[in-house]
Amino acid sequence: MTNFTPNFRPWKSCDPEHLFDAPIVTYVDEERKGIAANIETQARGVSILFIWTDCDREGEHIGSEIRDVALSTNARLRQPGKINFVPEPYWAIKVTHIKEDITVNFRWSRINLFDRMAVIILFERCLTAKYAKVIKVQTKPASKWKPLPLTTVELQKMGSRFLRMDSQRVMKIAEDLYTKGWISYPRTETDQFDKGMDLRALVQKQTQSPIWGPFAQKYHSHAQLVKRVLTICSLVNGGFNQPRQGRNNDKAHPPIHPVNFVLPSALGGQDERKVYEFVVRRFLACCSEDAKGSRDEVSILYGSEIFNASGLSVLARNYLDVYPYDKWTSTQQLPQFQVGETFEPTEARMTEGKTSPPGFLTEPDLIALMDANGIGTDATMAEHIAKIKEREYVMTRPKAQRAPAEEGDEREEGEAPAVESDDERGGGRGRGRGRGRGRGARGGRGGGAGGRGGGQQGGVQEFIPTTLGVALVKGYEDMGFEMNLSKPFLRKEGLSLMAG
Repeated sequence: MTNFTPNFRPWKSCDPEHLFDAPIVTYVDEERKGIAANIETQARGVSILFIWTDCDREGEHIGSEIRDVALSTNARLRQPGKINFVPEPYWAIKVTHIKEDITVNFRWSRINLFDRMAVIILFERCLTAKYAKVIKVQTKPASKWKPLPLTTVELQKMGSRFLRMDSQRVMKIAEDLYTKGWISYPRTETDQFDKGMDLRALVQKQTQSPIWGPFAQKYHSHAQLVKRVLTICSLVNGGFNQPRQGRNNDKAHPPIHPVNFVLPSALGGQDERKVYEFVVRRFLACCSEDAKGSRDEVSILYGSEIFNASGLSVLARNYLDVYPYDKWTSTQQLPQFQVGETFEPTEARMTEGKTSPPGFLTEPDLIALMDANGIGTDATMAEHIAKIKEREYVMTRPKAQRAPAEEGDEREEGEAPAVESDDERGGGRGRGRGRGRGRGARGGRGGGAGGRGGGQQGGVQEFIPTTLGVALVKGYEDMGFEMNLSKPFLRKEGLSLMAG
């Protein structure tokens, strides 16, 4: 409880005026020392403390007192989010079958379990069953949507991810291109073009480009397919499609787009050429068609467990031909399966792996979080990031490249596996029918264009907190205010109140 020091107790023993300056002490009341002793006893040797008190001011205060008593006997206790990551082992079942000289990797519908004995039992049931039965065969159309019109936040994210420049540099170049009259105003939150805007005229201007301008349509012999390469002329000659409509319109400026054509040789340096080319290609992709494909899916019942495999065929690349920043490629095709068909899998094995800690934030990640939490504006985000680097709250280093996924891996572009297995790292340990192979790619967080597409990640920097940065956050957290000053909610609420 909290009270004045003994020389000011009882309160009526002195002039009430003196109590305004009297010192205050916090201590455990005699009646509750048994409760405090119990908390101290229980807290010794534990690593996590869960506090479940009433969701009101009094409950929060009681919770803070419980925390203080527990920390007094176990200084190692920290909030769960601050505990050093401890890898946790997990186990999975992998089934492989070769048919028509095609190796099909079936993925367990449970993905993985953290109970080894449970996985062993389920695995043994699979081996006992011996034969797998096809329970579903499905072919359905697949599409990869073209990108939304370009906003300032998206330009900063994509520039950091694909152009090997930090966001501040990207915005400086974009402003120069705007000043010279090559692109529209680069500071905008709008991701939808007005219906009255003549986009076809803007596309027409880009037909002068020797890189993306010429119309290319190649015919081969009757035994070959016609290959149609998407170019500007194909958009002008009937291939034009209205851009997607985003949800944001600041009513001040349109999405970032090219307003005039310029030869690369007329631009001032390699970085300027890269930013201009990205803006043009993004705009042309917006005016193109979505990529089209076909996805085959097969599910089998092996023992009591369900396993799935899928294959993708890209039938029409469309916008992808002019927008290399998104990746969507065909995978190895699945052989023909029939519902009710049974077969003995070529290989079935149990694999083991360990969970891996989350990676450090990259600049595109940070920009997305700043945008979601209302930190800065499209005009100041890059400056905020530059400032924390300048003050050495963080240091940067190149993000490790992700290796190509294993052939037949149908994980969506930009999607990361829930956990990383030894098998994916090339060091998997297997047991079961067939010969185990440790092959594949190291898992990690995917980085897709616009949160959806994958692509090359050369030049992406990740932020490593420095001792100074960590100390700054800890200082804010230890101030003891009702709202944590190191988190974005206070600023977000303040900006919301000012806007309202």
